[in-house]
Amino acid sequence: MDRRSFVKAGCIGSASLLMQGLDPMVRAETAPNAVPPIELRGLSGFKPSPLGMPGLYPGRVVEVREDKAIVRNRVSQPIVGRMLERAMKELTGEKSAREAWAKFIQPGDVVGIKINPSGAPACCSSPEIVREIISSVRLLGVPARNIIVYDRYSYEMDLGSYQALLPAGVRIVGIQDAFASGGGYDSNVYCDANFFGEWETRSYMASIVAHEVTKIINLPTMKDHSASGVTGALKNLAYGTFNNVARTHRAPYTFTNPLIGMMCTVEPLRSKSVLHIMDGMRQVWHGGPLTQVQDFIDQPGILMVATDPVAMDTIELEAIEKTRRQRGAPSVWQQDSKSITADSEEFHHDASKNLFYRQPGHIEAAGKLGLGLADLKQIEHRLLSSES
Repeated sequence: MDRRSFVKAGCIGSASLLMQGLDPMVRAETAPNAVPPIELRGLSGFKPSPLGMPGLYPGRVVEVREDKAIVRNRVSQPIVGRMLERAMKELTGEKSAREAWAKFIQPGDVVGIKINPSGAPACCSSPEIVREIISSVRLLGVPARNIIVYDRYSYEMDLGSYQALLPAGVRIVGIQDAFASGGGYDSNVYCDANFFGEWETRSYMASIVAHEVTKIINLPTMKDHSASGVTGALKNLAYGTFNNVARTHRAPYTFTNPLIGMMCTVEPLRSKSVLHIMDGMRQVWHGGPLTQVQDFIDQPGILMVATDPVAMDTIELEAIEKTRRQRGAPSVWQQDSKSITADSEEFHHDASKNLFYRQPGHIEAAGKLGLGLADLKQIEHRLLSSES
């Protein structure tokens, strides 16, 4: 058995969990050198799709706000259903929601809905929005058995109670349990780089993405992130699709820039990711991605739709930066060593502190890779007023 096979056989799930390079909170004694060479290997013979990122509408982001969509932390499914319908028609220019959805999904598709349960129960992809997406997809003729709601860690999906809250017949899949290695990844599709001298240098693509789903609807949440600056459409896809990504962090340093964007270019992830719907019912402006501190979670009732994840994340970044300024918190672009703490409790309760030198530049880097537009002057941000 070779080294990589041994890793896949399960040692990551046991004694090696805290091995140097696999625990993101292992501290780095010195700053890392420049970004190392990164090898990307996509699925052999896969034919790219024109629906893939940045998709049919590069640079266009439709945002709908409705204060009544979330009241006392309860999301109204009828209201978010209307918000989603308006946003889809505005994005595509179609007269009906059904025609709008048909731009992306056909009856014969196997549709993956990539949720973000990280941070549950305080802030995760709202089941109410997931149910509306499922309903829209089923109206196109896609049977429930061909709809797969998925994420990387099954225990986080359990915390979000998705199994109890989504329609019967829809498959709910956690690719892996905790940090254990397993058979949910394709060893022939990967990202290979040695960031901090870690033992296992490859991150593999989820088999469900590589081989099973034909279209992906990406449902990120609106959150800051201690390493990447924000968790948005790009990070939800990249770090939720590939395993062994904790190795890219060694506090206080991180290689989320440029790795997030680079992972999103790997086929077939790029081509299958045809639509991004950002759940901004709740907005985490500090302590992300896992905070449960309600003082850092607003409830603005925002829903955004785009085919361009870079443009979407650029708008999200601006929104979180605005909130942080209003609350007197430093910018996520800050690189002040005095702001860095090794105490995660201090970070989660003090908005002036952070665990890493954040890398919000990953969004612009993804734009340079051709995944979308990061220049606000080029982004067509359509803000729809709420309906009575």
